[in-house]
Amino acid sequence: MAISSFAEPEEAPLPTKRLRWATQRVKGKTGNRKRTSIIDRFHHRGAHNEKKRDSGGGESAVTDLGGIQEEPEDDKPADDPDHDRDNQGPRRVMFNTPLAPQDVDEQGQPLKHYRRNKIRTSKYTPLSFIPKNLWYQFHNIANVYFLFLIILAFFSIFGASNPGLNAVPLIVIVVATAIKDAIEDYRRTVLDNELNNSPVHRLVDWNNVNVSADDISMWRRIKKATTRGITSTWRKISKSKDGPAKKYAERAMDQSRVSNETRRTSVFSTHTQRQSFASAREDIQMTPVPSPLPHQDGLQPQGRPSTSLSFEGQAPPISRDFGNVMNPSRPVTGNPRFHQDYWKNVQVGDFLRIYNDDQIPADVVILSTSDPDGACYVETKNLDGETNLKVRHALRSGRKVKHARDCERTEFSIESEPPQANLYQYSAVARWEQYPTGEQMAEPITINNMLLRGCNLRNTDWVLGVVVFTGFDTKIMMNAGITPSKRSRISRELNWNVIYNFVILVGMCLVSAIIEGVIWGEGTNTIAWFEFGSIGNNPAMDGFITFFAALILFQNMVPIALYITLEIIKTLQAFFIYSDTQMYYDKLDYPCTPKSWNISDDLGQIEYIFSDKTGTLTQNVMEFKKATINGVPYGEAYTEAQAGMQKRLGMDVETEGARAREEIARARTKMLAGLRTLHDNPYLHDEDITFIAPDFVADMAGESTPEQQQANEQFMLALALCHTVISETVPGDPPRIEFKAQSPDEAALVATARDVGYTVLGNSEDGIHLNVQGQDRHYKVLNTLEFNSTRKRMSAIIRMPDNKIILFCKGADSIIYSRLIPGQQQELRQTTAEHLEMFAREGLRTLCIAQRELGEEEYQKWNKEHEIAAAAISDREEKLEALSDLIEQNLSLLGGTAIEDRLQEGVPDTIALLAQAGIKLWVLTGDKVETAINIGFSCNLLNNDMELIVFKIDDEQLATAEAELDKHLASFNITGSDAELKAAKKNHQAPDPTHAIVIDGDSLKLVLDPKLRQRFLLLCKQCTSVLCCRVSPAQKASVVQMVKSGLDVMTLSIGDGANDVAMIQEADIGVGIAGEEGRQAVMSADYAIGQFRFLQRLVLVHGRWSYRRIGETIANFFYKNVIWTFTIFWYQIFCNFDMTYLYDYSYIVLFNVAFTSLPVIFMGVLDQDVSDKVSLAVPQLYRRGIERKEWTQPKFWLYMLDGLYQSVICFFVAWLVFRVASPVTYNGLNVDSRERFGIYIAPATVIAINLYILLNTYRWDWLMVLLVVISILLVWFWTGVYSSFTASAFLYKAAAECFAQPSFWAVTCISVILALLPRFCIKFIQKVYFPYDTDIIREQVRQGRFDYLDKPAASDDTASKESSTTSSDTPQPSKHAYYPSIDEDQRPIYPPSVAPTAATHNGRSQTGSDGTEFTRHRQSLDQFNFNPQNDIPNPTIERARPSFDRIRASMDRVRPSFEASNDFTSAALLTRLESSRSHSLGPSRSRRNDSTTDVQ
Repeated sequence: MAISSFAEPEEAPLPTKRLRWATQRVKGKTGNRKRTSIIDRFHHRGAHNEKKRDSGGGESAVTDLGGIQEEPEDDKPADDPDHDRDNQGPRRVMFNTPLAPQDVDEQGQPLKHYRRNKIRTSKYTPLSFIPKNLWYQFHNIANVYFLFLIILAFFSIFGASNPGLNAVPLIVIVVATAIKDAIEDYRRTVLDNELNNSPVHRLVDWNNVNVSADDISMWRRIKKATTRGITSTWRKISKSKDGPAKKYAERAMDQSRVSNETRRTSVFSTHTQRQSFASAREDIQMTPVPSPLPHQDGLQPQGRPSTSLSFEGQAPPISRDFGNVMNPSRPVTGNPRFHQDYWKNVQVGDFLRIYNDDQIPADVVILSTSDPDGACYVETKNLDGETNLKVRHALRSGRKVKHARDCERTEFSIESEPPQANLYQYSAVARWEQYPTGEQMAEPITINNMLLRGCNLRNTDWVLGVVVFTGFDTKIMMNAGITPSKRSRISRELNWNVIYNFVILVGMCLVSAIIEGVIWGEGTNTIAWFEFGSIGNNPAMDGFITFFAALILFQNMVPIALYITLEIIKTLQAFFIYSDTQMYYDKLDYPCTPKSWNISDDLGQIEYIFSDKTGTLTQNVMEFKKATINGVPYGEAYTEAQAGMQKRLGMDVETEGARAREEIARARTKMLAGLRTLHDNPYLHDEDITFIAPDFVADMAGESTPEQQQANEQFMLALALCHTVISETVPGDPPRIEFKAQSPDEAALVATARDVGYTVLGNSEDGIHLNVQGQDRHYKVLNTLEFNSTRKRMSAIIRMPDNKIILFCKGADSIIYSRLIPGQQQELRQTTAEHLEMFAREGLRTLCIAQRELGEEEYQKWNKEHEIAAAAISDREEKLEALSDLIEQNLSLLGGTAIEDRLQEGVPDTIALLAQAGIKLWVLTGDKVETAINIGFSCNLLNNDMELIVFKIDDEQLATAEAELDKHLASFNITGSDAELKAAKKNHQAPDPTHAIVIDGDSLKLVLDPKLRQRFLLLCKQCTSVLCCRVSPAQKASVVQMVKSGLDVMTLSIGDGANDVAMIQEADIGVGIAGEEGRQAVMSADYAIGQFRFLQRLVLVHGRWSYRRIGETIANFFYKNVIWTFTIFWYQIFCNFDMTYLYDYSYIVLFNVAFTSLPVIFMGVLDQDVSDKVSLAVPQLYRRGIERKEWTQPKFWLYMLDGLYQSVICFFVAWLVFRVASPVTYNGLNVDSRERFGIYIAPATVIAINLYILLNTYRWDWLMVLLVVISILLVWFWTGVYSSFTASAFLYKAAAECFAQPSFWAVTCISVILALLPRFCIKFIQKVYFPYDTDIIREQVRQGRFDYLDKPAASDDTASKESSTTSSDTPQPSKHAYYPSIDEDQRPIYPPSVAPTAATHNGRSQTGSDGTEFTRHRQSLDQFNFNPQNDIPNPTIERARPSFDRIRASMDRVRPSFEASNDFTSAALLTRLESSRSHSLGPSRSRRNDSTTDVQ
């Protein structure tokens, strides 16, 4: 390894971490084509290997170094369980180089076969659908059971009279399910075809040695030939419809052409002379029409820059040779060309050209881009849910490969690791022979040199790359797992009830078989005279035959119709949830969308909700609100946290809020006028400004002191330079500059700098362009030390115009304070710390800004080591982090910023409402502890009366964690024993609101150990709120699993990002929020909503309704089948159990289909105990679902016994009439046949069943009553019509004969009254003397106590827009009466008692600048005589700062335990914080020690 010496020490080396700055985004044609995301074909996605990034996509091309070549180390097997899951082994992809002899077979074809890029997510094909679907359906044991019964019915020996009718119910179920599966699979097939046939430009007519052209099966060849034939025929038919322009465009897409590159328009002025780095040969085709050939002299037209990255009046830096994968002496045929092809035809080893806004078709290693620096930008929301852009870099050795002829000249190979699912990790190496020296070269390849399938190319004209993984070997497909199949709790418990009924059925069959066999064996009774003969020829065989005959006759004891009914009910429930307009989010045009239709009843039993923070509780829209610069606070804002703090202090929040907003409006007008006076900024748009600080503008104008003016200018310059955003110019008058950032925090910082006159215009190859108060300036960026979650900071090293080198650093306050120069800026430190603390109390995310001047020699020495570390193959991250920590020392504090991440609308009220319902909410976030505490106050999870248990184990020892757990358990007088856990499972009451737990990820890892898990769970059970911070996706899922299985409770997880997928899939119910961060969580969820506030209606209204309805429907269904089946059983007593049918067979078929189906179905769909508004007004009604009282085993057996009793009444009342004498008709015909006896019983039974269902229904509206009446009349209608035809055989004229008998009507009335009387009496006693909560509320509704809910509430439009605590149109708790003098447990459930809500604290930034992988600061401006190393006196001018004064006045009520928490960065802690680092700290220092704060 050799490092080239620096020939010109005054010139800084090329940056190892560099971003390309786009000055204007020009949307290509493909940008208008909204291509369906690959994730859209997966309704669910697994959480395989969801590892958090150690560092980021901010890592640039690792070989962006001058003359550095480091041979890669041998590949080591990965420890990742998902690594090489298919045991494919490492792959070596060759380009224009023959495969090794051991890699080919005897015919010279490659031995290794790679997966196709064609994706098929559908289960079936037209040929396999019927057998495969039947195979899947008959995995259901119920279907197998009923198929067995149908087969038995085809044997006449078992007495079934019509086996064809017997098969109808099962046929209906199988066909309906098959149709549903076919529709779903057809949709998947359509999406698959759309994706597989997406266009991509692939290099054709060249030899890809990695795949065999003959590797196509005969079946595929037949299909392809058929497809080609059909396609060509269709083209001929439609050829006449195509105009000449279209044919010309299509021809142009397939031609090998050269054209001058289409470029973005630069926002920089064009009148100055500029030089371009781009080669004149860079003539990449950008349009679908042929372009003229370039000038013969090889030069671009004058006055036109070749790229958008040209810069003014500067010579290009000296280029260095990094190697080249092309062999210039290799002959070129000119045949290869980039041809528009389909995704499904892409193969490993192919060259692809991808254009702006295109979706990536496979995992591609980047060779070159339209940027001469090799940078490109991708949007990865389809992979990880993040909409911010990430930078990727081309290989240094491939950046000269730009055309098809260049691809033909390449000779290299890529040695790649096997396919593995980690989205943030990839390891490979490119090897080639350097011509003409013959030196063997190698360049490492990381994830930052790769474009993953499913991403979208943004802000980059084109990318040329090579394919290394295709199809199901790509990372996105390896992560696209299927959500675990979920069944509702009632469905799981229903299996046991079905088993119980099956046992009863078997018992009935055994009794019948035994009695029948015994009677045949006696031979001396009437059966020997009236029967033709024994079918079995012996008693044992007769009993055996009778057993199966009874199984057919009594089959309704295990009702197949129940499964049909539940499917119908749950489908309709899902439809009504989808149709609820009060859960429709108009901003995204998104209704509440059920993804799983079979678990709606679980929504009514939720006891624990696990929520993400950013984007779920908050909007993830950052607004710069305040700053402290040189000890002076700036900014006027009235935040939700401040409002919540004032509400807790008893202040009138509405009055205070109105006054504050009025003051802010005046300040806004004054500030805008001042900014326009200071500089007429064309990029300032009044509606975009969020930093309201007229005193800041005054200080910028020099109205206070020159020192403060310089400090403000330097601070804003730092914000304008210290970021990773991409600027986009939107044409207009005036133009608008927008920023695409990897973090919304950074976009807010840069936008504020733009608003006050420090506008980022773009960047050149090695620097950044700013417009500073109307002057265009350029600053050179030497290095960017990116952010990661361990460092909690990022830095940029800038060469200033006066050739000084300045390091700017921004990050978490505690991290920056620990790196300040020891013993200096004491007053400034204390003042800034107090300001940051006040900002945090307002719910703002804070970070600090600092700087350091570097000597030339010091920097050059450090940079050499940094370049070597950047080229390392192994442990690159650790080496770079150690070197970054080495230089980020002895900083000088500039100030701090405060950004607001506003709560979503209605979040505090929703959480308060859920808490009153008895639901416990846990927040699982990746943010730091103080952020979680702040958001807890904002969301009503925490209040000043709570004792915070901050669980942090510094030494990471299990014994320490155990001792800490035991200490806290002792305060609740528990030990964590098994007996206490058993008692906790039965106790569903909410704990007293006295304690809350805050725990970080490192400590959580310890307490999730099997040895401590139970004790930690019991400790959390005693606390009202639990906030888990710094947790990974896997830890989120582990917490959910711990609570779900440990306490045997129903859980719900809600989130909006890819990092929430694991917990969404682990919970009983997963809810995804369709927010701004992509739809990964939505695709994996069971329900998708637009805002967190809709959760209250989804759970408290639809969930409670669904659970109660399903529980009542199942109980009534079992009841009606018992009463019907046992009337047949009682009849067997009088016919020696020979399985004679009591009813005509049509009655048996129509019983579940027509006579009793509609009332029980509509009970499960439409029944309501109380309205939706009352459900929200009295959330305590939900607690019955938490306690699982709507469906219990005692309830099941009571309904079964009730059915048994009513069957006795219905049968034996009629039997008593026929026992004495048989009725006769007017003409003397006896009405004593079996069929006519059945008519006496059947209508009475049907009437009793339908009235019983109506009696158990709460809502007697016209529809329900009509359905009951129709079902009752239908049995008479069918009897009369069917018996009028001779086809009814023995039933002929039976209706006329029976209905004419007074005894029939007497039996019907008496049977119905006696059957329903016990149920009616029990319900009367229960509702009068032992009322449920629902009964009390229903009585109050009748009394008119809830009439106010139907009156439209007057609301202040202005207030509703400003406050995020305003919920939907549903009534809010704040409108209800509040009884502060009565204990919550002692308050009556009427009228509804609601604790006051507090819209309080938000969060503070854990990471400082962002939560991303990249941070980049640029700083320059002519150096002022501003020395931040010395304390600068504050301006003597005293100003009124209303916002600052408001928050300061509220800080006297700070709870001691919150203040003393060592996880909350208070002013006292920051001022005690002293840097423990020095210049001597080297790379040997451990990562953990380097990134943690020592608090004495």
